[in-house]
Amino acid sequence: MIFQAGSSAGRAGRPRQPITNFPVRSSQAPAARDGRITGRAARGGAACRQVTPRHERACGHGPAAPGHDWRVPLFAFEGREPEVSPAAWVAPTATLVGDVHVEAEASIWYGVVLRADFGPIIVRRGANVQDGSVLHGGSDPVTEVGEGATVGHLCVVHGAVIGAEALVGNGATVLDGATIGRRALVAAGATVPPGMAIPGGMLAAGVPARVIGEVSGDARQWVETNPEIYRDLARRHAAGARPVTGPGSP
Repeated sequence: MIFQAGSSAGRAGRPRQPITNFPVRSSQAPAARDGRITGRAARGGAACRQVTPRHERACGHGPAAPGHDWRVPLFAFEGREPEVSPAAWVAPTATLVGDVHVEAEASIWYGVVLRADFGPIIVRRGANVQDGSVLHGGSDPVTEVGEGATVGHLCVVHGAVIGAEALVGNGATVLDGATIGRRALVAAGATVPPGMAIPGGMLAAGVPARVIGEVSGDARQWVETNPEIYRDLARRHAAGARPVTGPGSP
């Protein structure tokens, strides 16, 4: 997905999977608290070894994806640890550090880094942070990806707020104190400077970014449909992606 200003994007229909939750596996034995999975202080990357049905459901090892046993690197930092809903999906190569909160139906993709040491990072319900993106920031404002929002591939979001169902295109950078309004679109490769506010439903492009008009046409269709596309895609990865092993491997 590119999400460039003025580009045309097509959508391919994807079969829906009968899955009700997404598996999450931590590098530590996670504990379920109030519907949340929390990674206990990551020491040595030991895998969770509890195998009771109740614990497996809390860890995302329920019927939705039998046999899914990848390790997600979750690291506590100075007493704060990631909290991941058991109804979210986190790719096994993503890294979550410190005060990270991932809500239900959100997806964190391969190679993503969420480092919450200066302040919290919140990924709201149904949002997706795509491959290779990096989120970091402080506490004013708290770095937040709003409900149903998309952060595309290889993006940097630093101390900024992404509104509900907004879309940050591939390779874009959103800097400290910037706010992206509901269903706004940041074009691929754009740099949103510190403190900039992009109103809801508007398209911003360029370096530095400037608002160039309303989101319309194919771009509007992507903004409106991408949240559900990525929720479905996360279900497919939760159910169908497996590590490739060599001959004779267990």
